[in-house]
Amino acid sequence: MSSQIDPRGPRFGAAITAVLALAGFYLGLESHPYAAVLTVLLFVLFAWNVFLPKSHPYALIFSKLVRPRLQPPTSLEDARPPRFAQQVGFAFSILGLIGLLGNLIPLNIASFAFIFIAAFLNSVFDYCLGCQMYLLLKRFGLLGK
Repeated sequence: MSSQIDPRGPRFGAAITAVLALAGFYLGLESHPYAAVLTVLLFVLFAWNVFLPKSHPYALIFSKLVRPRLQPPTSLEDARPPRFAQQVGFAFSILGLIGLLGNLIPLNIASFAFIFIAAFLNSVFDYCLGCQMYLLLKRFGLLGK
């Protein structure tokens, strides 16, 4: 049996990620030095969520400050698709870091764009691209049981 999560938690984190990625995209277009800071920040946040999700700042803020003020969730969801989505985001943050370190500015900007689009869709429309990828790969038997 897989663990179940409140689906509002990942959406909350996606909203913060969308803001950071949009800022990084804009600053990257302007070649502003803070784009590098946001590249590293997104890499660290994705890595943290992939390797230590229970201690991630978004999870702590949601569980301690946001969720107590909300009604109980009407339903829970399987944690595996959002976890996979975080791994996809981590891969894009690695591409952004490679772009930053290799002075490949278009790669860095493109990673911000993809991260923003995925986070925006999740936070605003409750449509998780990484989750959909997970379900599609699962359907075709490309992921384990």
